[in-house]
Amino acid sequence: MQLRYKIWLENKGKAFGEGPYDILQRIDRLNSLSQAAKEINMSYSQAWNLINTLEKRLGFKLLRREVGGSLGGGSYLTAEARELMHKYGEFIKEADEALNKLYKKYFG
Repeated sequence: MQLRYKIWLENKGKAFGEGPYDILQRIDRLNSLSQAAKEINMSYSQAWNLINTLEKRLGFKLLRREVGGSLGGGSYLTAEARELMHKYGEFIKEADEALNKLYKKYFG
């Protein structure tokens, strides 16, 4: 047996979890919502809707978008998105350690 779990934050529905964390990491690396969506086989419209829904539930913008121009524009994480990602990443790391410790205590 092994431990499996999912942890997410809710605010009038799912507001942030593994999936959004992953796509934001990809956007940060690629500076593109479109390219990040392609990497996970998600349509651009699905990714756009996901980001919009999350922003509404969280109450702040996750992305700063630059349209077109000679360099083609892009999507960039806001300071609030970076802070959320940092906190979520640290929280998940500590939660994983705690849950695995409990798992070993009861099932190890």
